[in-house]
Amino acid sequence: ARDISADIARQIRGLNDAGVDVVDIGLCGTECVYFATFSLGLDGGVMVTASHNPPDYNGLKFVREQSRPVSADTGLLDIRRLAEAGEFGNTAVRGTIVPFDIMPSWRDHVLGYVDLDKLKPLSIVCNAGNGGAGIALDLLEDRLPYRFTKIQHEADGTFPNGVPNPMIVENREVTARSVRLARADLGVAWDGDYDRCFFFDEDGRFIDGYYIVGLLATAFLEREPGAKIVHDPKLTWNIQHLVRAHGGRPVQCKSGHAFMKDCMRKADAAYGGETSSHHYFRDFAYCDSGMIPWLVMTQHLCRTGKSLSMLVNERMRMFPSSGEINRTIRDVPGAIAAVRQQFVPGSVNIETVDGLSVEYPRWRFNLRSSNTEPLVRLNVESRGDLGLMQERTGEILALLDQFT
Repeated sequence: ARDISADIARQIRGLNDAGVDVVDIGLCGTECVYFATFSLGLDGGVMVTASHNPPDYNGLKFVREQSRPVSADTGLLDIRRLAEAGEFGNTAVRGTIVPFDIMPSWRDHVLGYVDLDKLKPLSIVCNAGNGGAGIALDLLEDRLPYRFTKIQHEADGTFPNGVPNPMIVENREVTARSVRLARADLGVAWDGDYDRCFFFDEDGRFIDGYYIVGLLATAFLEREPGAKIVHDPKLTWNIQHLVRAHGGRPVQCKSGHAFMKDCMRKADAAYGGETSSHHYFRDFAYCDSGMIPWLVMTQHLCRTGKSLSMLVNERMRMFPSSGEINRTIRDVPGAIAAVRQQFVPGSVNIETVDGLSVEYPRWRFNLRSSNTEPLVRLNVESRGDLGLMQERTGEILALLDQFT
């Protein structure tokens, strides 16, 4: 496995050589870099992480002041240009290193999203995937009335139990089985740098992020009636229905953290969620967190007295969905054009906010191409008709398969 500490040391040395003063917050999650950047008023932040990738990978996540994202449109290409030109700042004056423990203030902040006095005892299975989430959970544990069953808890960059990515179906069974064995109320799993979290109900069933976004939206609207809620275009009807039913205003935004954060700032939205299980919070500088969502979710369970399955089953019946289906395609533009030609006629609404979204009175779909791979991503949903959703999903997949 790659030596992460050596990578961090090289990163700090490079910044110091360019005259940059560095606040070193040590081993933590991506959200802690976000928190340190905006709470300490720093000029930027860098997270050294491979996120949910295998141990032989590594990378950097950048943010600007106030933890604003750095993307191709907001500075990433400028960084590339400066690096290629050899413009590395004031190399005559070496920067300093100041170690700083951000975790106590981070802990107080994330716990501020729940009313600790109103929480009730719950049994929760937590799977850190040998990533960083276990360290964060240990800091929160003594302030909460919950009983935790911890699996794959110790941070280990060799990932002895596999890559920490709960989006991989095979990775979910260990959490699901532990929930059933522990007779737990809830299961939570994270990716490596815990900027996403994933939920399992009391039966060990994995709950798609689509329905989690809707539930968290209602929780924020209960505390802030009339708030705006940002969501992505992949699956929308359940979220929009819940937000409007609770007096909120849904705002659709292109998928991706840079787009979501920018949209949330412009809308001053209280909460934003992607079906990929990224969740964003206005009071967290519009950034994503993997710890705030499960804290808010457990408070919602305590307040309602309902299990997670009770809260999502009705929504799944009202708006059944396919979940995201990926297909490797040899001719992505041709495949999307074929789907457009076959399914746009007779539709009632077409959107291109992110890929192709086509809506009929009783069903809709979103088809997007990957930015990095020759594949397309399909999401289909219906209004209360599981059979119709499955039938239309099959029709679109059959057409796509002609291009594999």
